[in-house]
Amino acid sequence: MLVVGFDTATPAVSVALHDGERVISAALTVDARRQGELLAPMIAKVMADAGAARADLTGVAVGVGPGPYTGLRVGLVTARVLGEVLGIPVHGVCTLDIIAAAATRTAGTDLLVATDARRKEVYWARYDASGRRTAGPHVGVATAIPDAAGLPVAGDGGRVYAAAFGAVIEPAHPDAGTLCSIVAAGLSGRADAELLPPEPLYLRRPDAREPGAPKRVTQP
Repeated sequence: MLVVGFDTATPAVSVALHDGERVISAALTVDARRQGELLAPMIAKVMADAGAARADLTGVAVGVGPGPYTGLRVGLVTARVLGEVLGIPVHGVCTLDIIAAAATRTAGTDLLVATDARRKEVYWARYDASGRRTAGPHVGVATAIPDAAGLPVAGDGGRVYAAAFGAVIEPAHPDAGTLCSIVAAGLSGRADAELLPPEPLYLRRPDAREPGAPKRVTQP
């Protein structure tokens, strides 16, 4: 097994290569405006660092959000293209689940994951101490999340709206190594690793709108 994984649903671009047992190469850059520019070179570097070729890949793992439309689309389009060109499967994982999987290793309690959804809102979900999602994913104002003030929170949304939550914990961003580990677990039959189709989990409509038909101008 050799899986390349990446997530672009947050300001972080994270890429990793996983051999089914461990991460063998990884890279992460935080830059909310350059996902499209950064992703392909980062994939190439991670592959080169591991001495692997695209023909060696057996699968693609990708974070499906929720996340802002533009950044999320970069990762999903890239994943689909790789899968189609190489003839290999593409597996999606909820981005909030990726963050939660890393956070629950040390949290030892119920927790929230919140990422910045802009418009003064967050994408959020709640997890139990084992990392199982018990609510969400949802989008909304941080102060309206049930019990938020009494729960630790991972994700960059917890840092932006820290006053709404309990303790702010790591990680701030999804890690592609964790993403690949979830996919490897799912492919080995572990029931708690939820694999999804590579379809975007937007939760709300994008800001951009297709222009309507031009208005008719009545001649005088």
